[in-house]
Amino acid sequence: MAYVGLRIGAAIVGALPFRVAIALGSAVGVVVSYVATGRKEMVRRHAARLGVAPEDLDAHVRAVFAGYGRYWAEALWVRPRRSEEVLSRTSYDGLERVIAARDAAAGIVFALPHMGNWELAIPIADMIGIHAVAVAENLANTRIRDWFVRMREEMGVGIVLATGAAQVMRQLEAEIAAVGTVALLCDRDLRGRGVEVEFFGERTTLPAGPASLAMRTGAPIFPVATYFDGVGHKVVIRPAITVPDKGDRSTRIAVTTQRLAKELEVLIRAAPEQWHLLQPNWPTDHRAPE
Repeated sequence: MAYVGLRIGAAIVGALPFRVAIALGSAVGVVVSYVATGRKEMVRRHAARLGVAPEDLDAHVRAVFAGYGRYWAEALWVRPRRSEEVLSRTSYDGLERVIAARDAAAGIVFALPHMGNWELAIPIADMIGIHAVAVAENLANTRIRDWFVRMREEMGVGIVLATGAAQVMRQLEAEIAAVGTVALLCDRDLRGRGVEVEFFGERTTLPAGPASLAMRTGAPIFPVATYFDGVGHKVVIRPAITVPDKGDRSTRIAVTTQRLAKELEVLIRAAPEQWHLLQPNWPTDHRAPE
């Protein structure tokens, strides 16, 4: 039923003009903010870590849910034939960094937070002639999972499911070896087995994937965020993170992941209302009511 409902929603949203679709998505997101009390509380907790003033919290929460609704509206609206239209409304800051890595015949790691429509960072690779692979959550609903995989692959994006198996890392390493791009969402540790870091002034864990992949392949890690910018988008590519060349493997991964955490803070603070992470992300969140 969830799959059927999603397909019906995609058909409805896909039939609308883009401006109407994103306005509808934002409106639905705001409505959801009034009923999803547990998720709303998580957003409030995350906002406090970002330094949002108490008197601005309600407006911040609505903006976060509106952005999340817009993200889903865009995800349902976009089709392969519409990708050029979307990219025509996208601007880039730091694109020359990725082009330089391409010219150096180096594979690339994009490390992204859940900002704006993060999926629009991936077509950058195709735009400059590099194949891209994204790692996606292995959803329990296989119909929905397979549908999303087909849609992304039709747009030229390879999908590797995060199953936790060693073959996943081998697939990503092969993409890097072929001078491709791997995109990793890395501001949430889904399995709780990541690297301990300080993130917005509180200890938590973040995935070790970007640091581990960079160490195994020599690929640069570019922190990347995609922001909503009016009816368009803006992709910001930060300078590559320096991976230390001394110390044991675990120490080097820990140092690199902490550097990445600081870069994610920079990207998120640039537009905190566009960081739509609605789940627990710090150990203390798991002790709070959802």
